[in-house]
Amino acid sequence: MKGRAEVIVGAQWGDEGKGRIVDALASRVDVVVRYQGGANAGHTVIVDGEEYIFHLLPSGMLYSGKACVIGNGVVVDPQQLIDELTDLQTRGKDRARLVVSGSAHVVMPYHKVLDGMEERFRGAGKRIGTTRRGIGPCYVDKVNRSGIRMEDLLNEEVLREKITFNLEVKNMILTRVYGEDPLAFGTIFEQAREWGEKLAPYVGDASLTIWKSMESGGRVLLEGAQGTLLDVDHGTYPYVTSSNPTAGGACVGAGVGPSTVDRITGVVKAYCTRVGEGSFPTEEEGDLGDRLRDKGHEFGATTGRPRRCGWLDMVALRYAVRVSGITALALTKLDILTGIESIPVCMEYLAEGAKLQDFSGNLRVLENVKPHYTHLEGWKEDISECRSLEDLPKAARDYISFIEKHTGVPVVLVGVGPGREQTIVNGL
Repeated sequence: MKGRAEVIVGAQWGDEGKGRIVDALASRVDVVVRYQGGANAGHTVIVDGEEYIFHLLPSGMLYSGKACVIGNGVVVDPQQLIDELTDLQTRGKDRARLVVSGSAHVVMPYHKVLDGMEERFRGAGKRIGTTRRGIGPCYVDKVNRSGIRMEDLLNEEVLREKITFNLEVKNMILTRVYGEDPLAFGTIFEQAREWGEKLAPYVGDASLTIWKSMESGGRVLLEGAQGTLLDVDHGTYPYVTSSNPTAGGACVGAGVGPSTVDRITGVVKAYCTRVGEGSFPTEEEGDLGDRLRDKGHEFGATTGRPRRCGWLDMVALRYAVRVSGITALALTKLDILTGIESIPVCMEYLAEGAKLQDFSGNLRVLENVKPHYTHLEGWKEDISECRSLEDLPKAARDYISFIEKHTGVPVVLVGVGPGREQTIVNGL
């Protein structure tokens, strides 16, 4: 095997800036792969002052001559995918070749309805905080072996059979449990058939596409959605996503072996954010939290919901490094900390007088911990035009060095602004 793969993982609760990091690295690779999640995530890329938000498309779509792949681990909302492709075509930016795995599961209309019903049924105080995009119910059907896959959209006989079976079950749940009206077969079938017609040119063997590129010496970038602390197995369950954003999920979700991966880059924001419910030990609920949100434009790319903001959590970051085997870090939004005189960094948790230095996914533990902060000196200088580490103020360099020291992992990329060009490359 001549070519190799690199995995990009979120090292926090998602929204770390993975899209802009993938965009920055895409020029160096041949294939960019999205390996899990669905349209409940959004990657924002800014190029030449223009903003592009990808919910399903890999972040390498803006480069000509690249292959972009939606892997089998992704659950695909066909209409969202069609809309994203149409937007790129309208703007003259559909430059990459797209392959969508025939094995990727399809988010159907009944998944979205059930997602909303289940959240409502949980009641106040127990809601997960889903985007109600049907992601969880779609993964349920996948594991239950009743799901509809992209390749099924291309076969009317199979599609008819699967929708008929699923609607029998889903309509019983909707009418008897939630008291809702049943969904009509004809409407859903015709919509799915039209999706198949429009997306047929893109559906193929994603795993084989990746393999052939590596076999000929190509470099592959495997791009995750969400983040480590939202992993269904290793995150803050039950306030998690329905898939595996960690590095191990990349191999399963793309159809490549772990022996092909030679670098795992964790993307970490210079502070922390979280969307939705669940524990957040370093959340800053005062004026500084509002300042981080406003200056960092911390609003969800998918829903527009304001993100909860707080300080860098080294306990959680060390955990992410461990469970994903992260070998390099990409630090984003360092510029947002400019002007903060003293920057808190959580080094350990305090719980009933005890010090905890290892992250716990146990909800009851996390709900009762308090962060123990070390304060680092801030800087006032504008760093948005810095293009090397030497250009940064000493306090900013010290912040980076502090992260490297306490994770044991080098920082190889630093984001000092939202644009593609506002990236310091260090040691790649």
